[in-house]
Amino acid sequence: MRLTELTSPQLEKLVDPVALWPVGAVEPHGPHAPLGTDTLISVGMCERAAERLGNAVVLPPLPFGVTRYGASFAGAIGIRESTLHAIVLDVAEAVAESGFRRLVIVNNHFEPEQVATLRAAAHEAGALYLDLVRRRNAERLTDEFRRGSCHAGRYETSLVLADRPDLVSVERMRSLEAKLVPMPAAIAAGQTNFLAMGMDQAYCGSPAEATAEEGGQTFDTLAELLVELIREVARS
Repeated sequence: MRLTELTSPQLEKLVDPVALWPVGAVEPHGPHAPLGTDTLISVGMCERAAERLGNAVVLPPLPFGVTRYGASFAGAIGIRESTLHAIVLDVAEAVAESGFRRLVIVNNHFEPEQVATLRAAAHEAGALYLDLVRRRNAERLTDEFRRGSCHAGRYETSLVLADRPDLVSVERMRSLEAKLVPMPAAIAAGQTNFLAMGMDQAYCGSPAEATAEEGGQTFDTLAELLVELIREVARS
């Protein structure tokens, strides 16, 4: 169920629904994948999890996030940490007042400032946050994701191919050479933009190896992680 497609009486009839909120960013994802890749992945996760949960509603996505690393390329449109923090608190308050039992924030933009802001805001608001970069979650995802060389690479491009293949320039994707950039290590070394990391086309990893089949399998795992988090908290 998508919130914007429900009527007010339909929403009112739901008993203690869970609100799933997709969060992402608008930033370059190579010469082959859409600027809204992160948001698209979050939406796909939420919709699959909602189908499994039954009593969950998918909120409209928040497409803007804290994004600075891709500023050398066209399409990096971000917001400040303080803005993101305030939006999360406002939405969490409104969601609670609308009768939702729980707000769950689902993010797939992993710039450190974005992740830190969402962690803090979720804690303050009493919302759940599925932290995919935590080891216990990352271990269940693909090898490329675990290595941290996955911005617009095989991992993310496969997910876009699974849901919106029309948004991927497949011919361009197949022509891209593998570019291994361990982003966590680069960030720890003080490199805070794609060019400094050697990502001269705003991607790393192996996008040419991406497939819709892998994306579908990864979406299943991501949805499973989200459902497990919600059910674990419900049991406790």
